[in-house]
Order: sequence, then structure tokens, then C-alpha cells
Amino acid sequence: MKVALITGVTGQDGSYLAELLLEKGYIVHGVKRRSSSFNTQRVDHIYQDPHVKNPRFKLHYGDLTDSLNITKIIKDTQPDEIYNLGAMSHVKVSFDMPEYVANVDGIGPLRILEAVRLLGLEKKTKIYQASTSELYGGMKNNKNENGFYDEKSAFYPRSPYGVAKIYGFWITKNYREAYDMFACNGILFNHESPRRGETFVTRKITRAVAQIALGQKDKFYLGNLDAKRDWGHAKDYVRMMWMILQADQPEDWVIATGVSTSVREMVSMAFKEVGVELEFKGKDSNEKAFIKACHDKNYQLQIGKEVLSIDSNYYRPTEVDYLVGDPTKAKVKLGWKPEHNITSLVKEMIQSDLKSFKNN
Repeated sequence: MKVALITGVTGQDGSYLAELLLEKGYIVHGVKRRSSSFNTQRVDHIYQDPHVKNPRFKLHYGDLTDSLNITKIIKDTQPDEIYNLGAMSHVKVSFDMPEYVANVDGIGPLRILEAVRLLGLEKKTKIYQASTSELYGGMKNNKNENGFYDEKSAFYPRSPYGVAKIYGFWITKNYREAYDMFACNGILFNHESPRRGETFVTRKITRAVAQIALGQKDKFYLGNLDAKRDWGHAKDYVRMMWMILQADQPEDWVIATGVSTSVREMVSMAFKEVGVELEFKGKDSNEKAFIKACHDKNYQLQIGKEVLSIDSNYYRPTEVDYLVGDPTKAKVKLGWKPEHNITSLVKEMIQSDLKSFKNN
């Protein structure tokens, strides 16, 4: 029976990955940070009391900033696979906490790699490092001939988060080549779900739309509506994480859908799920969205009502306007194929948030 260790197990990706690995028969160890309030909501449904005989899902207190703690957890669990999903992953907030992001997202992966090496587990333990499309920076001159970012595209990070992640990427690649370790980077483009954190833009949108449709909120605020992202479903992406560590050779992989959608389009799609048609007026920071028509008898809102405005505080100091990935390598070499599209993703998120707010 394989043993896996997941950092960031209480997050969106960690919770879906834990479910997947348990279904595949793994013993799963998860690292969670100590908190005075409960922070395990995403994994409560798979939690097993430590008093249960031979539990297959176990949680450990830990932090990627603590080398001794991480080393002890790896020594105690002796994992066959480590999935490093722990990170401070909010790009805008990384400008406010650049040193902390460097410590967790940059040096954190090094602590794991070095622990595996010092414990003599180089030949036993495979390592997956969660990288990010923010490495590319949305620049026009580093796309491939088809206009996408792939494994060969040059990096140009434009945030403290991206810069920290680029260290994590290169130190993982370096340890693979220097110590012959099975260590891989998965360059994940944006991936969402009903478990996405509430402060991320997609979840901000679906939560606000649900509240507006239910009469619990009048309007909400966003930043750059022109930004385009390659949004996939987290379930598809964690499945690819697992596939990466089952490959014959350690490599680096782009995980993406190859389809880009603007924030503005995402807003329209979310409102469409409750039968509401929007009209956008104005430009840049003066742009607003108004209700144009309501086609669902369950959600009849005031025509002409303003539901969205721009708050310039949500703009990044350095904007990344366009990110779309090329998943050709993953599809051809590993046979990975997304099972969800942007339409089904938005529908699932809206339905989940509607249910949540109806029960409040």
C-alpha cells in the first residue's frame, strides 16, 4: 500500500487530491497549520479519528517555514510520494507579504527536497512540486507558435508570488538533476471549484451572484475585467498531479485547458446561470454592470440595477492580462484529458453557492 504526504491538504487541491488517493488505496498523511479556529472544513468528510484502528487518513501539524518540523514529518511517515501543494497563493496579497511568500513558496520546496535527501529517501520518495502559470507573466514574446505557454516557454514572473514560485521550480529541477531524484514540477494554470477560497476572483464572482440572486446583496466589486485566464476544474488537475508521479521519468508538465476566458465573461456566465442578462457600460475603472433582463422566474431582479463596479484597489501593481496554457504534452505522453469545461465549472460553483446561501 503506497503512502502519500500532502502539504496544503486542507486547501482546495489538497482536499481533492486526498480523496483521489484514498480511492486508489493509499495511506494519506496531510500537513495542516495550527489554528485557533477550525481549518479542516474541506477534509472533514474524510477525516478519521486517530483512535480508529489503522486509519488511512492522518493529519499532522506542520509549516513549510519550519525545517525541523517538515523533516520530522517526512521521517515519521516515510512517504512514497510527496505532493507539495502548500503555499501562500494569492497573487495580489503577495505584494503585501513578499518576504513571507518567499519563505513559504520559495524556500518551502527546498526544505522538503533537502529533508528527503538528508533522510536518504532519494530513491524511494517521488516529489511533486505545485508550480504556477504566473511564472510566464503574461508576456507576448514568450508564447509558442500557436500563442500558448508550454514547457519550453521562457519565464517572466511579475509578482512576488511568481518570483517565489520560480525558485521552487528551479530548485526542484536542480535536485532532480543533481541527486537523481524523481522530482517534478506541475505548472498549473488557474483551476477552480466550489472549494476555491472565497477571496479568489472566481469564487468572489459566484458567491456574489448567488447572494444577489437571493436578495442578500446589492452589488460587488472587482478589479481588472479584461484579464484573461485559462480556468479548469481542480479535480482534473489533481488527477494530473497523480499521473505525473506515475510516469516512467521525472519531467515538468503544463496543466491547462488551452481555453482562455476573461473575468468579464466569467461574470456574465455566472449571472446567466441564474437567468440574468447583464449590460456593461463605461470603460476601465469606470466600467459597471447592470441588469438587462431576467429569464428565470425564481430570480426576478430589478431591471437596470447596478450589480458590479470596479475598485482600483484590486488592481495588481504589475498586471498579467493574459494566460493560456498548452496541455499537448500531458495529453500525448500521459493521456490526460480534462473532464470538465468552463461552462460546467461555473454551473457547479453557482449551484453550490446558491445552496450554501439558501441554508444560511
